[in-house]
Amino acid sequence: MQPGPAERLTIFIGESDRYRHRPLHTEITERAQQAGLAGATVLRGIEGFGASSHLHTTRVLRLSEDLPVVVVIVDSPVRIDAFLAELGDLVTEGLVLREPVEVVSYQGRTG
Repeated sequence: MQPGPAERLTIFIGESDRYRHRPLHTEITERAQQAGLAGATVLRGIEGFGASSHLHTTRVLRLSEDLPVVVVIVDSPVRIDAFLAELGDLVTEGLVLREPVEVVSYQGRTG
C-alpha cells in the first residue's frame, strides 16, 4: 500500500459473536488476509453499547463475557468494495463504517 488516499473499514461487533462456531473477529481477520488486504487489527473494548442499548463492561460488578470488539481494516477503495461484498454474509449484528483516510506511512518489518 502506497501513501495517499485510502479507506478505513471499521466493524463494531461483540466478543461472543460467532460465525460457524468460530469467533467472528477471527473469521473477518482471516478473510481479510486471504483477500490480500493491507492489514487488519482487532481491538477489544472495555465498555460499550450498540443498537440494543445493552451495556457491555469490564467493571467488576457488571462483568461481561461479551465485550465490544472493533476490527479495523485499511486499504484502497476498490479492495474495500470487494471485501464488503464478502462481509455482508458475516456481520448480521453490529455496525460497519467506511471512511476516507490518508495513509502517511505503511512499512513492514525487515528481516
